[in-house]
Amino acid sequence: MQVEDFIGRWKASGASERANFQSFLNELCDLIGAPRPDPATETTAGDAYVFERPVKDTLSGTTKYIDLYKRGCFVLEAKQGSEQKTRVADPRQQELLTGESMPEGIRPGTAVRGTPGWAKAMAAARQQAWNYARALDVHEGWPPFLIVVDVGHVIELYSDFSGTGKNYTQFRDGRRFRIQLEDLRDEVVRETLRLIWTNPKALDPAQATARVTRKIADQLAALGKSFEEQGHESEKVARFLMRCLFSMFAEDVELIPKDSFTDLLTSLRQNTKLAQPMLQALWEKMNTGGFSSELRADLLRFNGGLFADAEALPLNEIQLGLLINAAEADWKDVEPAIFGTLLERALSPKERHKLGAHYTPRAYVERLVTPTIVEPLRADWDAVKAAAFSLADKGADKAARDEVKKFHRQLCDTRVLDPACGSGNFLYVALR
Repeated sequence: MQVEDFIGRWKASGASERANFQSFLNELCDLIGAPRPDPATETTAGDAYVFERPVKDTLSGTTKYIDLYKRGCFVLEAKQGSEQKTRVADPRQQELLTGESMPEGIRPGTAVRGTPGWAKAMAAARQQAWNYARALDVHEGWPPFLIVVDVGHVIELYSDFSGTGKNYTQFRDGRRFRIQLEDLRDEVVRETLRLIWTNPKALDPAQATARVTRKIADQLAALGKSFEEQGHESEKVARFLMRCLFSMFAEDVELIPKDSFTDLLTSLRQNTKLAQPMLQALWEKMNTGGFSSELRADLLRFNGGLFADAEALPLNEIQLGLLINAAEADWKDVEPAIFGTLLERALSPKERHKLGAHYTPRAYVERLVTPTIVEPLRADWDAVKAAAFSLADKGADKAARDEVKKFHRQLCDTRVLDPACGSGNFLYVALR
């Protein structure tokens, strides 16, 4: 099916979820190039990709039905909202309360889109999808995605690649998790949906991060080796590389002007003798803040001591080329683990033991961060949402917004103390 045909056909869909959702999802599969669901079999164990997959509710003991399930990929819950600007459940009350009659034959749907009621319905659908995922047999595992669909309007994506089911978050982030019907014109959006249906692990950001990090680590290993072969001390080499790496990260998140550090390195080709004094001058300015003639920009002050020692090492053409290659990567996609790797590499086993300078892998960090930081904050947020929805149902929209703002302030004031005080991995994982 062509994209425009699909959008035009489903944009006008009505408010009957049961009548529409299977046709919508079948045609969506055709659009994104994924297979349609299989017919259900006589045994639940054989139903790996079906509509109306039965599961036993763990609390009530009753049988519930997943709207669409694909083992190892997702649990999907479908709803159908309405464009009718009314909160009245019974259309016959519309004229009495508003003086306007609802057009004949129009059904109000799950909720009116754009209202607190619709937001509440979508949040409830997400919770329902999570309940279904929890009710799956242990051998099936937690799916990496929960999907909530408002038929003909929007698709919401939530992911948890840990396999624990404890941290389903908006995929990829709070601005991109909601796919509008018109967004399907974008080939990247359709490819993302196709991968969710066929190979969801390929979308795990940690895997992409690990690939980029490994590639850069290999380049830096070659660079570090070349410095040590020139007689430079391993600790000096590691700290020089850490300053370079942080500068690359800073330009990609625009703590310094975007691409400015890469441009500086590139400008030093054919003139490598200037590299050492220019890098040292730049880092001295990053340590204090102020105008940098090297980047031709006012810089923030970078505290924490990384640039307190601004010493730079002399570079030859090969070493500069390796640095430029590393700088051209997107450092937003690089794990801070690489800083810990450099730190360990710079110290002998005896020094590492004395300082406690051992890099802790991300998986171990998550075992602490999830129960101590994420789960309590998420529980607070669930309570705030429940209170806000309750207030909105009573027409107290301002009070509902105030509840959310109060939680936002609490979140902004939350402090996380790094128990390792090493490469910052605890802080990084907590922030993510």
